[in-house]
Order: sequence, then structure tokens, then C-alpha cells
Amino acid sequence: MRQGRPEGAGPVGSTVAKLTPLSIDSPNVCSYNLEYAAWGGGSCTRAGEEIAAELIRRRQKINQDELEFSILAAAFAQTDEYDWQGFDSPIAWIKANCHVSGGAAGDRICVGQQLACLDQSVSAMAKGEIGFAHFTLIARTSAAVGKRLDEAALLKQARKHTIARFHDDCYHARHAADPKGCASEEARSVEARSLEIADGDEGTVYINGYLDKVGGAAARSALEPLAKRAGKDDRRPREQRMGDALVDVCMRALDNGMVPQRAHLQVTASMETLLGLPGAPGANMEFSLPISAKAVERIACDCAVTRIVLGSDSTVIDVGRAKRTISGPQRKALKVRDCGCTWPGCDRPVSMTEGHHLVHWIQNGPGDLPNLTLLCYRHHWMVHEGGWQIVRTDDGLILTIPPPTGFELRPRGPD
Repeated sequence: MRQGRPEGAGPVGSTVAKLTPLSIDSPNVCSYNLEYAAWGGGSCTRAGEEIAAELIRRRQKINQDELEFSILAAAFAQTDEYDWQGFDSPIAWIKANCHVSGGAAGDRICVGQQLACLDQSVSAMAKGEIGFAHFTLIARTSAAVGKRLDEAALLKQARKHTIARFHDDCYHARHAADPKGCASEEARSVEARSLEIADGDEGTVYINGYLDKVGGAAARSALEPLAKRAGKDDRRPREQRMGDALVDVCMRALDNGMVPQRAHLQVTASMETLLGLPGAPGANMEFSLPISAKAVERIACDCAVTRIVLGSDSTVIDVGRAKRTISGPQRKALKVRDCGCTWPGCDRPVSMTEGHHLVHWIQNGPGDLPNLTLLCYRHHWMVHEGGWQIVRTDDGLILTIPPPTGFELRPRGPD
């Protein structure tokens, strides 16, 4: 319902919309009426400025309501009411009855459970310094690392960064507290890789798949340059250009008999991360989320390293030349000597292999041929993230040692 102009209002040429409560239809629905007030002169508050202030106020109120909802959600999760009502879990009950996604339900329960140990974050959100989305990421990080969480340091990042940027900050905090846990998560993601190609009508195919962070970054690094618009008259939507890029990559590989060159992945890591020191953050990767030190170790086996020196305020002081960890002549010699992946029983050709340091150069391993071998991507991953070991005997044979399972026979101690 639109009301008339108030008495004494100025010309119709300048109108400002105000939100006024009209009625409350139900606990979940509020209706508002737009009351138009005409103001004259430049001293009056701008319409956009008023709405902006109201948006901020309402969002802060919603954030506090979300916090109270989370407390109730965590308390509900401690009961068996969801079981009495025939649901598998409290998340399933909240999802169905509160009309939210499963992820949102899980986040609320996690926030409610971690609330008692996040006093600084609660205070910051009450002051409007961070939002509920920031708080949720802090709570998830707290649940993952427990007492090892440095809440003050993470909160400092939350005040400065957007949600997307802060997501990476939380990963770095988790990696600093639990690098093995982050590496294990990435290993599970690699094992969960899948690609399904189903037949459609008249010879078409449907593609559906899942890739881990590094695999996804490799795919995007190969496709993104080919998916750019081909001039100002290229009106193809992005989805079509990505599909065309995938076909282009495959056709090039078939035409050349192999993939023309390895995908170039840009990874930025600190020296502490390269060395795998305790408390080191993860590494940032282009086209992907941050990755663990174990993944960096594998990628660094055969890459070009550029030294960048930063000042205390993160300004670049010096940039060194890119230097390959395995030189061109060494690669040629490796190809001639190994003729493909050296993992026992693997028949992957040279074109599908990477150089591997038996003793990593990060750990002062030499860069000469006796310390180098070729491994296909899968077996290279198994050595670094999968927990396998690979050694070369004095007579040049390659031996592999599986990761410990916990069920091995151990030597018995003295009685």
C-alpha cells in the first residue's frame, strides 16, 4: 500500500524511499511498506545513505539471530529428538524442518558447539567487525585444530579480508596447526577423483566429474587460456568456450600423439612451507585453494623455482631468476636412461612422467642423475602424499616400500 505525500513536502522531483514496518504476517515473514517522502534542498540525508545504514543494521541483527539459532541447534544435536521423529541425524532434521541446506545446518551446529571457546570472535561480531560467515569459518577451524587455534591472529585476518580470502587464511591456520591432517584430506580428495562420460542422443556425450585441488588447477591451467574470447565478436558464453577448450586440448594431444607440454601450475610457498617446518602455512596455488606442504614437496621435485624476497610489510624487495630443479640436459639424460616410469610394473611412457628426487633437494639432496628418476603422476603422488617410499639399490634396481598400516609384525622386546 502506497501512502500519499506528507503535507509540506517539497517538489515531486526528489523522492526518498523509507522502510516502515507494516505488519508481521508470521514469525518468519515481515512485510514492509515503502513510504515516499519528497525532500528539497541538499542538507537532507541521501536515500542511498539511509538504506545503506539500514542494511548494515539489519545484517548485524541477522548475525546475532544466527548466533542464537546456532546455540539452539547445538543443544538440539545433544538430544535424541531427531531420532524420535525418524531422522538420521540432527543435521537432517534441521535441514528438513528449518528449510536450510545440509551444509548450513552443519555450520550452525558447529558454531554452537565452538561458541564457548571463541569469546573474542563473539565480541567482534557483536561490534560488527566481522560477519556470521567469518565466524562460521573460525568455528570450523577451531573444531579442526582445537586448542592449537590462534584465535587472535585469525580474527585479525577476518577483520581485513573478504569471505573468499578468509577461507584461505583459515586453511593456512589449519595447516600450521595440523599439516599431516591437511595432507591426509588432500590425499582423500585425490582418491575420490572421478570422471563419468555418458552417451547422449545422436552420439553426444555428457561429462560429469570430480577433481581434487591440484588436479582441478591443472585442468583449469590447460583450459583457461584456450577459453578466452577470440576477439570482440566472440559471443559464446563461458560454458561453451570451456567446452570448446576441452575439445581443443584433446585434439592437440591426439594430433601430436601426446600432451604437448606439462601444465604450468603457479604455486607460492614460504621457505618454512618448503622445508615442512612445524607451524608453517600452506601454499597458495593459482586457480585453486591453498595446498599442503606435502603437495608442494611433490610439485617442487620437477619445477622452476623463483626466489622472491619480501620486506616486513610484504613489499617485494628482490626477485631472482627462475631456476629449474632438473635442467634440460638432465631431463634428456633421464629420458634416455629410464625410458618411462621406473615404478616396478608401470609402463607409462616418458611423455607421461615427472622427475623425482630420491632425496629431495629441499633436504639437501644432490641434483645429479643417481638421485633422480622418472615417475608417472600417479606413482609420484603415491611417494609424496601416499606415504610410499622409493629407493635405488647399488646395482640400480628400484625398490618400493608401502606405507605402514599399523598391523605389521614388530620385533618383540626382551622378556
